[in-house]
Amino acid sequence: MADRPSAREAVAALIGTTTGGAPGSFTELPPPKHSAAPDGPLAWQGYDAARARATARTGEDESVVCGTARVGGTEVVLISFEFGFLGGSLGERTGDRLEAAYRHARERRLPVVSLIATGGSRMQEGMRALLQLQRVARQSALTREAGLPRIAVVRDPTTGGGWATLGAGADVILALPGAQIGFAGSRVRPPDADPYAYTAEAQLTAGHIDAVVRPEELRETVGRWLTLLTGGVSGTATTGTPAEPPAALGRTGPPATGWDAVTLARDPRRPRAEAYLDAYFTVREDVNGDRCGGTDPGTLCGFGLRDGRAVAYAAQCGTATLPAGYRTAARLIRLADRLGLPVLTLVDTPGAANDAEAERSGAGAAIADLFAAVATARVPVTTLVIGEGGSGGALALAAPGNTWATPDSYFSVIAPELATAILKRPPGEVRATAGHLKVRPQDLLSLGVIRGIVPPAGATGTGVDDGDEPRG
Repeated sequence: MADRPSAREAVAALIGTTTGGAPGSFTELPPPKHSAAPDGPLAWQGYDAARARATARTGEDESVVCGTARVGGTEVVLISFEFGFLGGSLGERTGDRLEAAYRHARERRLPVVSLIATGGSRMQEGMRALLQLQRVARQSALTREAGLPRIAVVRDPTTGGGWATLGAGADVILALPGAQIGFAGSRVRPPDADPYAYTAEAQLTAGHIDAVVRPEELRETVGRWLTLLTGGVSGTATTGTPAEPPAALGRTGPPATGWDAVTLARDPRRPRAEAYLDAYFTVREDVNGDRCGGTDPGTLCGFGLRDGRAVAYAAQCGTATLPAGYRTAARLIRLADRLGLPVLTLVDTPGAANDAEAERSGAGAAIADLFAAVATARVPVTTLVIGEGGSGGALALAAPGNTWATPDSYFSVIAPELATAILKRPPGEVRATAGHLKVRPQDLLSLGVIRGIVPPAGATGTGVDDGDEPRG
């Protein structure tokens, strides 16, 4: 425990210190007044004495410290757990402080950053302690509904109800290397449990957290996230203005035939999503995983800065999209919608993964959920097809009425080879079928499927539609 930072040391590491060594801009919120029965609600013999010893050891009178601070230029409400005070456990007084902190955040319209290190609910208060999880969950939900970002920094250890509310319920979850994370604490796990499964690294692999961040990089990383989640360098989200489609990075001229369009989109040398994102954004941070135990390396989701403005992105990378990819994209779009941030999607997939594992993982439900997230988004969604647009697995990520295409892309009801098989045509007619399907960008424009064909950076007069409605 000697190597574990205290609550105030964790705050100081995040916001910096003054010349006197005190936390830089941290202003502690006054703890709510309360009355307590001797030895707590259960009259647990020795509880008051245990609290007194914890106070003498840590200098704190409760397991959490709450206040306001500036992190990377953004004012926030900070919640920091003191693990040295009864294992950072949650009791009624902890619940009082957490509730007051969330209320202050909503009153001041501030993001909430939680520095968590807790073993869960406090045994000496029994069910009265466990009920604090409901209070925390409600306050977190109200803050979420208010459109305020919630960032969790998961320290060692974070288990039990603290993980299941403040931690796992946050919008963005960062963890320190090697931190113990899990609903089950170390003393209640099965004796044969794999210790690695309860680490930050394992939780990252399973898609339950967004990143593992080294302590020396935490201040800068949290500062970037706060800038992104609050709208950009101006700190103001512009809900009604859509993101502009990126410029084309590959071929500049339209394909001559449908099969040419397919061949160009499948060219392994064609620029992929990562190249488009790097060219479009000056800064970006990825979110990771679907929070259901799955990740898809072929789907990139996150937030970036474009001319100082924050834009959310969900991008396919040219592979068959897994159910976890669709769920991650839906999670990203709903978060952007709550925060009032525009969304950019990049379509590039031969289609949804259709093997047995994808079906067991709920491919249909995941695609349906993404369709719903796009359809119900109140913020503008902009889509650019940068490669293959394979059937419904691609369409789920496409914005109705605001989809664009690059010259080296195609969009089709199904791949030409599969269409040929479904129509019971000879294999030699695949190329002709591609033409009949009208998959070229210029065909899609004339059909009203896309709004325009984007030119390369600096080019003009290449068929981009500047109007307000899709062209037909």
